[in-house]
Amino acid sequence: MSQYQRLLLIADPQQHQSPAARRAAALAQASGAALHALVFVEPPARTYLWEEHLEDSERQAYLQRHERWLQVEAEWMREQGVEVTTQVIWSTQVLKDMLAYIDEFQPDLLIKDVTLESALKRVFVTPLDCHLLREAPVPVHLVNDAPHKLPRRIVAAVDPAQSDTQISGLNGLIIRAANALALQCDAQLHLLYAYDLMPMLDGVAPVASTAWSVNCLDELRESLHKEFERLGDEYNVPQEFRHFIMGPPVPGIAQFVDEYLVDVVVMGTVHRTGFGRLIGSTTERALYSMPGSILAVKGGAAC
Repeated sequence: MSQYQRLLLIADPQQHQSPAARRAAALAQASGAALHALVFVEPPARTYLWEEHLEDSERQAYLQRHERWLQVEAEWMREQGVEVTTQVIWSTQVLKDMLAYIDEFQPDLLIKDVTLESALKRVFVTPLDCHLLREAPVPVHLVNDAPHKLPRRIVAAVDPAQSDTQISGLNGLIIRAANALALQCDAQLHLLYAYDLMPMLDGVAPVASTAWSVNCLDELRESLHKEFERLGDEYNVPQEFRHFIMGPPVPGIAQFVDEYLVDVVVMGTVHRTGFGRLIGSTTERALYSMPGSILAVKGGAAC
C-alpha cells in the first residue's frame, strides 16, 4: 500500500531539476502519489526598495516568466510518468500565504529545497525553512542534497531523555514517519540516539562531580539505553540498525550521517515558547550543520 497520496513541492525557480524536485518526482513515481508543484512569486526587489507600484501588465509578465519555468520543470517529471500539476502564486507575504496554503491543501508530505543562510543572518532573521519546521501542520522534508533520488538509508533520530517527546509521543511519530518513508523507498531504517550526559554535571562542585558521575551517570546512561532499546523493540528495528552513541546531539547526528552515508534524518519539532524559541530546536540547528536531508514531524507544545 502506498504511504503517500498527495505530495506538495515548493519549487525553487533559481534551480533546474533541484534536489527537492528530483526527490519529489522520485517519491511520486514510487508511490503513485499526485504531485503538486508550487511557486510563490514575490514582487521584484526594487518595488520593496523604492516602494514602487507594479503595474498589472508588469506583474503578469513577471508571473508568466515563472509559469514558463515551472512548465519546463513539470515536463521532465511527466516524461518520467509522474502525475504533476502546477501553480504560481503572487505573494507579498510569502510565509503567511505559504502556511495558509499548506493548511488548506494538507499534503501527506511537503518537500522543499534547503535555503542556505549565513549564521550571521540567522541571528537577526529567522529563515523561512525554520518557520516551516516550527509552524507547518504537516511533515516537512527539507532537501539539502539528493545523490540518490530515492533515499537508501534513513535514520530516525529519537530522544528518550526529553520529557516533552515522551508526553507528546514524538519519538513514536518520528519512527513511524521514518518507517513509512523507508517502506516507500525500500530503504534501510536505522534508529539513532546521540546522548550527552555532560550537561547533567552543570552546577556540581568539582570534588563532588567525580563521585556523582561514577554513581549517577552510569545509572542515567543505563536508563536511557533501556528506553532506547524499548523503542527499538516496539517498532521492530533490527538490533544491528540501532545506534546508541555518546556526544552532543547535532555533532553526533552529523558525524553519523557522514559515516553511514545517510540520505534522510527524520527528526521531531516541538512548538516552543520563551527562550527555547529563541535558541531554536535541535532540528533547526541540524538543518545547517550536517549533510543529507531532514524530514521533520511535529509534536505538541513545550515551554
